[in-house]
Amino acid sequence: MTPPALRSVAAYAADETGGPLLPHRYQAQALGPLDIDIEVTHCGICHSDLHLIDNDWQTSAYPLVPGHEVIGKVADVGDLVTHLRVGDRVGVGWQCGSCHQCEWCERGDENLCAEMTETCVGRPGGFAERVQVDGRFAFPIPDGLASEVAAPLLCGGITVYSPLRRHARSQSRVGVIGIGGLGHLAIRFAHALGCEVTAFSSTPDNQTEARSHGSDLFVSSTDEAALKAQRESLYLIIATVNHSLDWKRYIQALRPEGVLSFVGALDEPVSIPTGLLMVKRRAITSSPIGGRAAMREMLQFAARHRVGAQVEVLPMSRVNSALDRLRKNDVRYRFVLARD
Repeated sequence: MTPPALRSVAAYAADETGGPLLPHRYQAQALGPLDIDIEVTHCGICHSDLHLIDNDWQTSAYPLVPGHEVIGKVADVGDLVTHLRVGDRVGVGWQCGSCHQCEWCERGDENLCAEMTETCVGRPGGFAERVQVDGRFAFPIPDGLASEVAAPLLCGGITVYSPLRRHARSQSRVGVIGIGGLGHLAIRFAHALGCEVTAFSSTPDNQTEARSHGSDLFVSSTDEAALKAQRESLYLIIATVNHSLDWKRYIQALRPEGVLSFVGALDEPVSIPTGLLMVKRRAITSSPIGGRAAMREMLQFAARHRVGAQVEVLPMSRVNSALDRLRKNDVRYRFVLARD
């Protein structure tokens, strides 16, 4: 039997470390029995895309096609794909594969699998006209979610939803540090879950924005008296920032058995006196995206409660403009690229 001809895919790729994204073409692999081919309509931009372009994690190979917050329509399916049809609107996040056999996969935590496949690490991502993935990691997008607001949920949304799902419940007092791309989503999800939300920011002018996302209280992280007033009040604090703070202050804001969860990748080591943890049985944890069940649950929850990202949409041809502005934090709050 003659193998099917490989298809040429138009994309945007970095040819070198830190370089601009240029028009690029690559040959797509033949569709596997469990794979699907997605015609991309939208793709969010995440700070992780910048890390990959700059090879900050020493995992990048060039030419590199970033993009892991992908929304599109199913264009083709493998012979064994039965849960999706051509034309379905689906989304793909950071992960697009796992072994499906280890203890983590069997309990629904595929994101912890040692053989996890990332959507744009070692393979072309979503800054392209099409992307090909394991269909088991493509998730139907509920009708109540517009594609542009759903795209960032596939990475940023699941990243903040996972610790809320694990550590919070309705009426829990939850703190969110930072009101950016992750922080505004954390506030929106926590509010929708029925939590009492405290937003922490070093920028006092962010108070109005924090409240617009659903925070009940705003605390300036430079106000010592306001920080002291939060002592032993919070069940969970989600830290979305990527720079170091005086973490002692936030540990003291936790109730006994409270949890500080890091979802932002910090640039430097964290220093915390262990005595502050031990005396009140507090805990520090982190959260890497979520498994398939959590992703489906998050998308359905977002649709029911109308939780989406606040985005600025740009045509994919302006990807370099978006990346340059993201480096300067010149966005409220997420960029989403739409296919030209």
